[in-house]
Amino acid sequence: MGIPEKEQTPMTYKEYATWPEGKRCEVLDGKIISMAPSPTPEHQSVSIQLSIEFGSYLRGKDCSVLAAPIDVYLFEDYQNEWIDEKVRNWVCPDLIVVCDKNKIQKNRIVGAPDLVVEILSPATAKIDRMDKRLAYGRARVKEYWIVDPANRLVEVYLPRNGSLELHNVYNHKDSIPVRVLKGLTIDLRKIFQDEA
Repeated sequence: MGIPEKEQTPMTYKEYATWPEGKRCEVLDGKIISMAPSPTPEHQSVSIQLSIEFGSYLRGKDCSVLAAPIDVYLFEDYQNEWIDEKVRNWVCPDLIVVCDKNKIQKNRIVGAPDLVVEILSPATAKIDRMDKRLAYGRARVKEYWIVDPANRLVEVYLPRNGSLELHNVYNHKDSIPVRVLKGLTIDLRKIFQDEA
């Protein structure tokens, strides 16, 4: 989807909050990086299955799992004063795990999640692998997953040398140990359920 000329000027969250309900975008450094259309059924199936696995494990624990759409102020700190007019970086990951409840505000997450999951689509692949991965690294996200439903793979990125670097690639028959949630392993056969 093309970005209207007017919206290419540096944007703040305050301006974004005036948009009609249901119209969403993601912004880094005041620039719109994504105005993706609604996700496909395949994307939603993977998202729901991951939500079930994380949600079941986290029930009664200190961390929370949240699914899109939820805006995340990556570089703000809930302990410091922040105002929407000055926020020029927010994303809407497909799935996040947040272990500091103070980051969960009324309408958004303020600060980096512990784990971020992005589910690829043809329109978002480059953004998820480059722009967002670099931003998540700068924000000190502890674990980043890129889920590829088409190829039934999951790429896991972990912090190294100040950025998020590829740690491992898992196929649809593997299980992934979740680094930020000790004791949780995700069996990808439960996530990619259409296996022949």
